Amino acid sequence: MTDQFTYGPDELLASHDYVEPLVLAGRRMHGGFTSDGTYVSPRTLNRWPAIETWQRKLAAGSGGIPLLDCPPDFFADFYPNVDQTKCLLEAGVRTPLAHVLTHIGTIEGFGSIIRFVELGDLQARFVEPIDGTAMAHLERGLYEAHARDESGFEDEGGHQQMWYLVRDLALDNPDVGDPLALTMKTMAADGDGGEVMASMAQSLGGLSRVVPEIDLQLETAITRMTGLLLIELLAAKTFSWAEQVVGDDRYCASADDAARLVGYIRADEAPHVEYLRTTLTEMRARTFIAENGQHLPGTTVIDACWDYSMRAMFGLGGKRQGNRKLFLTLIERELEHHPRRASILADFHDLETPDPVIDEPAPAKVGSQPSY
Repeated sequence: MTDQFTYGPDELLASHDYVEPLVLAGRRMHGGFTSDGTYVSPRTLNRWPAIETWQRKLAAGSGGIPLLDCPPDFFADFYPNVDQTKCLLEAGVRTPLAHVLTHIGTIEGFGSIIRFVELGDLQARFVEPIDGTAMAHLERGLYEAHARDESGFEDEGGHQQMWYLVRDLALDNPDVGDPLALTMKTMAADGDGGEVMASMAQSLGGLSRVVPEIDLQLETAITRMTGLLLIELLAAKTFSWAEQVVGDDRYCASADDAARLVGYIRADEAPHVEYLRTTLTEMRARTFIAENGQHLPGTTVIDACWDYSMRAMFGLGGKRQGNRKLFLTLIERELEHHPRRASILADFHDLETPDPVIDEPAPAKVGSQPSY
């Protein structure tokens, strides 16, 4: 436990002195191990203690305002679920899984754009002081640490490269071509994944004003953080799915290493969730200064941005319906000339689990009250 509230960028980007780096299949990834073999995420020597201290300060100064969160029932099982994916693998249909793991890695790499979010003079936007808070450190190491975690830094691979390695370990180095080209083709506006990209982009803001009273630059930064927090929370389902699928040695090679690597990525994402929740809740506990000088409660601003991202991400099935269509296209293409095409598809569909958001549109759930 520490009482330090202010950090420099170098401090928030500092990693532990590892006894052994993380190297799998001859590839150096970020993070490493302590003397007892415990994996420790990169850039958390001071980042984790800082987040915990800022959270304690927030709780004490706000009367215990809860950290921003999302109702757990909004997060359906990953599609295709574990049983559906294993059904395909048992039938020898492996290409769709290779494409999905490639796509996850490529999207993770896009997370590095967080370093380009501009905040301007943040203190000038709030009545209360922001010294010694997470929000005061966004451009002083938190954004940069997040970016490096996602896309790697220098000679160390990040989550993008780690997901590619999960794929290669589990599926014996499948040939997927150019990962970026694959994802760009998949997510093209007129392609099967266009709906997925549209809902994700909308959840990150920038397409319409949410709280027009405040500065546009600040509103854009907030909606990007609310959208990114939802994506990070949603990732918990992805981790659970991936660990169960790539960790099954009946279908996947190097299953233990592949599943362990997914677990390391899961650990790395935890500080992302917590600094975003902390920052947004710090803002929610303060008073915004509008462009005309008017004072706006933080609850008004943050609740509006949070519900905007919730609706954009989950409304009317949105991204999840698009994901389903996208994966079905991959399967049907792979099975086009398969002699057991009909029976494999029938078994696959029989194993599907209901999605509460597709079956019950999100806007009816969000309502006018804060979604936490």
